[in-house]
Amino acid sequence: MSIETLAHTIGKIARIDGDHPTAIPQLSLHRRSLKTEPMPCIYGLGLAVVAQGGKQVTVGEQVLDYGAGQSLLITADLPVVAHVTRADLAQPFMCLFLTLDARALMQQAAEMDLPPVPREEAPRAISLNALDASLLDATTRLVQLLDEPALLATLGPLVQQEIMVRLLSGPHGPYLRQLVSAGSPSHQIAQAMAWLTQNYVRDVLMDELAERVHMSPSTFRLHFRHFTGMSPLQYQKQLRLQQARHLMLYQALDAGSTAARVGYESASQFSRDYSRLFGAPPQRDIKRMRHQPTEGVGASSF
Repeated sequence: MSIETLAHTIGKIARIDGDHPTAIPQLSLHRRSLKTEPMPCIYGLGLAVVAQGGKQVTVGEQVLDYGAGQSLLITADLPVVAHVTRADLAQPFMCLFLTLDARALMQQAAEMDLPPVPREEAPRAISLNALDASLLDATTRLVQLLDEPALLATLGPLVQQEIMVRLLSGPHGPYLRQLVSAGSPSHQIAQAMAWLTQNYVRDVLMDELAERVHMSPSTFRLHFRHFTGMSPLQYQKQLRLQQARHLMLYQALDAGSTAARVGYESASQFSRDYSRLFGAPPQRDIKRMRHQPTEGVGASSF
């Protein structure tokens, strides 16, 4: 298989610009014929493969530029700023995103004879690598299965399992193995992030959150910042603001009601934080969002 084959296969299905769900619930295809503006959003646990064009993702102070033939692995719900940097009508940006299941990864890792991963430090929650031939072949075959609906239910899970195996044993492997290894720093930080995702409205002392995942406060803050590129409080704030944007865009709530819904006591502070993250006050930003292509909004997107 070649990267051009994958681009052609995606292009046959994603014929127009947009984000395209597929008959495989975990798989989505993405096409853009123009560059896009930087957009704050949240990436979830999964694998992105660019088949054509290029994209930039910023996580805290880390900037990742990736394009055709590269794969991006995200191991936790992660606030990022993303935009398409290389795309035109002749060569549109085309990408696939495969959502991964943490429990399935844990089970698969337990069945494999994999080398141990050092536990001294949690690797970052995002990694970029060249797409090796075996992973390219497997992801291409998964997309091609969409043209064979009679075989999809039988072969789809098998190819997804193959992709998990290749991820665990390939260059992305240390990131995933740390994530699913109980007691590792990555696993502990991922637990804290999952708790914050479910309880972002609550005011919580970070020392209490550190205790919840059995870390000292100083160790917790160090590993959290290394893993996510931001402090725990910054992470919680971004969760609140992303959810606020989703509520205003899709439920037509006003800014004051939304601020209270996501845990803000002060509407003016909410507006300041919102403007700082999204580049415009809530009302103006939502109006803009309804009139331009985006890189995804809401609690989890690609």
